Amino acid sequence: MKTRRLGKTNLQVSEIGFGGEWLERHPEEESIELIRYASSKGINILDCWMADPTSRDIIGKGIRGNRSHWYIQGHIGSTWKDGQYFRSRDIQYVRPAFEDLLQRLQTDYIDLMLLHQPFCDRYGAYRALEEAYKEGKLRAIGVSNFYPDHFIDIASNMEIVPAVNQVETHVFDQQIEAQKIMEEFGTRIMSWGPLAEGRNGFFTNPTLAGIGHKYGKSVAQIALRWLIQRGVIIIPKSTHIERMRQNIDILDFSLSDEDMAAVATLDTGKSLFFDHHDAETARM
Repeated sequence: MKTRRLGKTNLQVSEIGFGGEWLERHPEEESIELIRYASSKGINILDCWMADPTSRDIIGKGIRGNRSHWYIQGHIGSTWKDGQYFRSRDIQYVRPAFEDLLQRLQTDYIDLMLLHQPFCDRYGAYRALEEAYKEGKLRAIGVSNFYPDHFIDIASNMEIVPAVNQVETHVFDQQIEAQKIMEEFGTRIMSWGPLAEGRNGFFTNPTLAGIGHKYGKSVAQIALRWLIQRGVIIIPKSTHIERMRQNIDILDFSLSDEDMAAVATLDTGKSLFFDHHDAETARM
């Protein structure tokens, strides 16, 4: 599996990652086996976003004995407390959230930590991550859900330029111009929701289905292949080995220029979830 360099760092991560969300919904041994299967297939980036304490404990067990293989990705912006997540983007929450992740994963460092939203004291929170980086507890810093205006602001004014910006990126919201701006700063684009979470008739889309028929691939596989062919790192969620196997089975073919262009026509330029410039989103 090909790897992608994270920004200006020396970290090389697989172009397909592993979303560690919802592992607690399955028997622990099955989840640990899934982590080990991913490793055997060359996947080396594991995103801990929305992984509750039980899932994080499972991830810690799954990477034990193979820590050097994995690039662990955490998020500052939501903290688990009293059985639910609450927003924690202010600086006073950064260090506790970071230390909790270290403890639950039973590791001395995190490879990549993302500031999850461009709200509250984003400058103070980002500087706290810079301090952790200088202490050697963090190997790279990134952001998530930072659209061009917020991204340019943080990338231009912080000491360390984000290595990654993880944003909603799929065939219906393609982030073409945003990706160009990230590349100006040497920042890698990473997709969350690469399958649009099935919205907007994703799995029955005639354009994707027609292209899939040509290559003997599913709608999902065409959509994922289109993203990695653009240089986008993808983090599809998976809690079953068979689904992960399908997600990986996109490396044995390439889309033609004609088919890449056909998928590009599906872009609506709008989120299927929420607008980070909307007042109600800021109140979340």
